[in-house]
Amino acid sequence: MKTEAADPALADIDRWPTERAIEAMLDGQRQAIEAIASQTGTLADAAETAALRLGETGRLGYAGAGTSGRVGVQDGVELTPTFGWPEARLAFFIAGGEAALMRAVEGAEDDAGAGAAEVAAAGFGPSDVLIGVAASGRTPYTISAIEEARARGSLTIALASNPGSALLEAADYAVLLDSGSEAVAGSTRMKAGTAQKAALNLLSTAIMLRMGLVYRGLMVDMQITNAKLLERAVRMVADIASVRDEIARDALVDADRNIRLAVLLALGLDMADARATLSQGPQAFAQLVDERRWS
Repeated sequence: MKTEAADPALADIDRWPTERAIEAMLDGQRQAIEAIASQTGTLADAAETAALRLGETGRLGYAGAGTSGRVGVQDGVELTPTFGWPEARLAFFIAGGEAALMRAVEGAEDDAGAGAAEVAAAGFGPSDVLIGVAASGRTPYTISAIEEARARGSLTIALASNPGSALLEAADYAVLLDSGSEAVAGSTRMKAGTAQKAALNLLSTAIMLRMGLVYRGLMVDMQITNAKLLERAVRMVADIASVRDEIARDALVDADRNIRLAVLLALGLDMADARATLSQGPQAFAQLVDERRWS
């Protein structure tokens, strides 16, 4: 497997000057990002299908082991604060459970039955989407999770760094991240991990775009949990509604820090009409704001 192979050009990297070693590893990171370029079409197709499948109730899940599992969790947990994606509509399947987020759980990735059992226990079905991530593409836990999800009618997406691997063959959408060998042979937290992180960023963000959770490049469903984010929200409301910061700030107070609601209030809607608009979904919000602000 490419991810396990040693790179002859880097065989003596431990004897190189430190800066030279870092430059070589940096070049590897660039290669990891470039490996995604050939997969943008597949990522786009997967994102569009996922958005349709998720609808109003579907869950987005991530499955993986070790570094791959942690990268999946890292991507998924950001969807709630960034896009307002409900925590109840997220699912994480990581070999070894939550303990594996902080330390290695030896042998957990080889437990094929566990992946399938956890997906079944979660009740995954046709409205759900599961993303499986494994650098090798042959991790039993992750393969079984994807196979079980697909058998239950869920949409499945696989990310792996070895062509023709079992994980890629098991999923509805196969994303090959051909990042090659590592500077430290087999250490897939490096190039493979970088490719996974970037690809998941692209995939999940594209899903959120198609779900209507971004308006004109702004995080209008962002959760305001600190002073920095409050100031960001004030700027967003002021920019979208074309009002002064003071008006935007007051609107956010009236809206209980709901950015979409604050925008509509700042545009002059009363609370009842603003809430009625939001109840119709993100497209109704976008259409009204476009008409009021940009037409």
